[in-house]
Amino acid sequence: MARHSFLLLAVAIIAAAVAAVSGCSLSDRKALLGFRQALNEPYLGLFNSWTGSNCCLNWYGVSCDAATGRVTDVNLRGESEDPIFEKAGRSGYMTGKLSPAICGIDTITTLVVADWKDIAGEIPACVTALSSLRILDLIGNKLSGEIPADIGRLNRLTVLNLADNTLTGKIPPSITQLTSLKHLDLSNNLLTGEIPKNFGDLAMLSRALLNRNQLTGSIPVSISKIYRLADLDLSANHLTGSVPFELGKMPVLSVLNLDSNSFKGLIPESLLSNGGMGILNLSRNGFEGSIPDVFGSHSYFMALDLSYNNLKGRVPESLASAKYIGHLDLSHNHLCGSIPVGEPFDHLEASSFGFNDCLCGNPLKTC
Repeated sequence: MARHSFLLLAVAIIAAAVAAVSGCSLSDRKALLGFRQALNEPYLGLFNSWTGSNCCLNWYGVSCDAATGRVTDVNLRGESEDPIFEKAGRSGYMTGKLSPAICGIDTITTLVVADWKDIAGEIPACVTALSSLRILDLIGNKLSGEIPADIGRLNRLTVLNLADNTLTGKIPPSITQLTSLKHLDLSNNLLTGEIPKNFGDLAMLSRALLNRNQLTGSIPVSISKIYRLADLDLSANHLTGSVPFELGKMPVLSVLNLDSNSFKGLIPESLLSNGGMGILNLSRNGFEGSIPDVFGSHSYFMALDLSYNNLKGRVPESLASAKYIGHLDLSHNHLCGSIPVGEPFDHLEASSFGFNDCLCGNPLKTC
């Protein structure tokens, strides 16, 4: 048994040595050079290192498997603490497009081409055939076109970041098949249509950032099934309807941004009575009725923003019993009556209560 283990170790060492000497495969090198050919990085000279036969040795942003010599990571980030950027005193800038040549590397697990500001064109459809891909990060470019329809084929994907581009079209229904996905960021694009009804099938998701798009329709109730979801941002879209009370029952949801949409109806009590909710922004919608009087010693809000709605009635007395409220904004509503005394009201400014119908008391005028 020991002899067998020794032989396996020896074979592994020899394989690693061979890989180190021979470098990456010819097909991987060809794919990288084809990928590089479609890009232009004029200031830092990052691609000057992409020379020689061994792309596993000192090629900027390229990593390989030591045993096989196959490329596993291409990590090109335009905002970096790398000494090259610090010495130049600037962030990265790159033009060109993402060449389908990168799809020739079927062992790639990480593809990051992020924050280059001016890389345009579409996301190559062939990336959905890279079955080993775990991280796809293309944030901060000028990518256009639609998200590949069969993105759901990437069943090992844990990070999908396509934010800060000019992507159009709908969120592909197949995206809900990414059952290993933990981080999804599609923010600041031009996406339209509705959030897929079965969005809740993304059972491993911890962050879902869909803000600053042109999404329509209502919030799928299925989202409340995502047990691990801690951060949900749907702000600055064209979403309508009421907010499902089930969102307030989610066990780890601590950040919920729904501002700048067209939601109506009552604010669900569950959102305000959930002791784990730390940031709640419902501003700039059409919420009606009174603010639920459900706060207590469990309430700990770093930020609570209910401004620019159609809320009526009084400021809830129970807010005074909250454990902590760092920022509170109830302005631009139709609230009336006296503002409660004590914490957190002692440290709030008048702007937190301005532009209501008839509020009075500290920090506004005396009742």
